[in-house]
Amino acid sequence: MKKKTIIWTVSILSIIVIGIFAINAGKGKASSFDNVKNFQGEMKLYKSGSCGCCDIYSNYFKNKGNSRTEIIDLEILDSIKGKYEIPSELESCHTTIIGDYFVEGHVPLEAVEKLLKEKPDIKGIAMPGMPSGSPGMPGAKKGDFIIYAVNNDGTYNEFIRI
Repeated sequence: MKKKTIIWTVSILSIIVIGIFAINAGKGKASSFDNVKNFQGEMKLYKSGSCGCCDIYSNYFKNKGNSRTEIIDLEILDSIKGKYEIPSELESCHTTIIGDYFVEGHVPLEAVEKLLKEKPDIKGIAMPGMPSGSPGMPGAKKGDFIIYAVNNDGTYNEFIRI
């Protein structure tokens, strides 16, 4: 009799603990991109219409970030990169404009959320190249994603490492 009581007690406590963890985990994920999702200003993602990874990233950004993001296909993005003064060594294949900021490349939404939450006095953020395993890119992640903050004077430094 005691053995059954102990088993039932342990089982019920386990279910309660698992339930609490599941609820808290769900809350964290549901609100993790609130600043991106609720951003009311202009959001435009400029990409090449013939680039598959750009299509995947734009879907990622709209589905997990902000569904109101306008997607604009251009054959050449040099004018956008020049207009926002994105350093050539930090360029990637697409550029997202969020209010007064640019987000260059396959930047994970965690970095965009940090940008919109902290609102630093910078031009934007960039992750150069097309790193394997980043949003929109196939393959496994190899090392940290380093996202740079581009300062108003054109210099840049590490913004976040994911």
